[in-house]
Amino acid sequence: MLQTNQNGVDRRTRILDAAETCFVRSGFHRTTMQDVAAEAGMSAGNLYRYFPSKDAIVAGLSERDRREVAESFAMLDEAGQDFMAGFSELGRRHFEDEPREKAVLCLEIWCEATRNPLCAKLTADFANDIVDRLTGLLDAAAASGNIAPAMDTRSIATLICTIADGVMVRRATLPDYEPAREIPAIMHLICALVSGAVPAICPPNPTDATP
Repeated sequence: MLQTNQNGVDRRTRILDAAETCFVRSGFHRTTMQDVAAEAGMSAGNLYRYFPSKDAIVAGLSERDRREVAESFAMLDEAGQDFMAGFSELGRRHFEDEPREKAVLCLEIWCEATRNPLCAKLTADFANDIVDRLTGLLDAAAASGNIAPAMDTRSIATLICTIADGVMVRRATLPDYEPAREIPAIMHLICALVSGAVPAICPPNPTDATP
């Protein structure tokens, strides 16, 4: 039974990897389920056993990305080191070491989110999850004295995510973009935010209000 479950996980991983390749190569709309099946080296019928639609594949990709982000943030939290040193390393891994294709895939899904309600919800949930997790890390860093206390950590987390989204778009749309040239300046700005040198004031989100 364990072997069967493991095979199922392996096949799902192979399908998600194949879908990433197809979406980056051909775009979300031009990619068919048959394309994904061929890239994964399986029949379309077998593919549908694991993912009944492209939307289901996007949900699987989103779930995998959220898990990877959660693991990265957990490692940063458990390290117990200087916040900016750990966060700079996290930024380098995600914006310099990861292939440009990852940014292209994100842009494809974001574009689909403008017209597909399911993708829109997945994208919003993923973005909110990152802000929540980053806010928690900032709160912990403030409590331990690693960053300035008594700050609007949620506003800072939101601004950091906005900057990160911009980097992803530039990586996806500019083939010659070199994130290593801009990341140090971005980290300097984030350091100014968490030190309190630059105030981060965002108006409250109406959806956060208590009814």
